[in-house]
Amino acid sequence: MNYTNEMLEECGFTSAQKILSGKWSMLIILFLSEKTMRFNEIQRLFPDITHATLTKQLRILEEYGIVVRNVYSQIPPKVEYSLSDIGKKLKPILDSVMVWGEEYKEYQYGSTILKNS
Repeated sequence: MNYTNEMLEECGFTSAQKILSGKWSMLIILFLSEKTMRFNEIQRLFPDITHATLTKQLRILEEYGIVVRNVYSQIPPKVEYSLSDIGKKLKPILDSVMVWGEEYKEYQYGSTILKNS
């Protein structure tokens, strides 16, 4: 079947790919599926991520409606991040991706042993 650009843009897979394409997006969603977290909690989970990058990734996920940002008016200000209802629906998908990733690592490791023998 030949797909037009319009068909591809309207495809559900394209929407999912757009949301999950950020380097950290799947891991952020995975961790937020376990509990609501503050910014610094999330950043501690990713030692290599900069403050600016994490902020950008969270804002993108918020714009897509995957992450909810709750700001509490207190001093000092408190901000918490959690998954929206539609964001929570990604959990079983990410679990499947993780299982596949583990199987792929085993496949690659097995292939490496055969190549080196």
